Amino acid sequence: MKAILTVIGKDKVGIIAGVSSELQKLNINILDVNQTIMGEFFTMIMMLDLKLSKNNFEEIKKTLEIKGKELGVEVKIQREEIFNSMYTV
Repeated sequence: MKAILTVIGKDKVGIIAGVSSELQKLNINILDVNQTIMGEFFTMIMMLDLKLSKNNFEEIKKTLEIKGKELGVEVKIQREEIFNSMYTV
């Protein structure tokens, strides 16, 4: 299964490292990533491949939300099909 991950928050050192190391622990592959700084805010969107993870989607979601709180950013993950249906006209 593929998923879309978004990260938004005040920019500071370690956000990318923190999120990507958590994904590595979950055995989740990053397929694509785009990040930018908008003023003082960091924004990132990733396409992920979850097929090798031993965790179910809800466990992954909870783990990443906790990591986001530790990093002081908002982390959201959606299944690719949900993301596509929400943003397709």
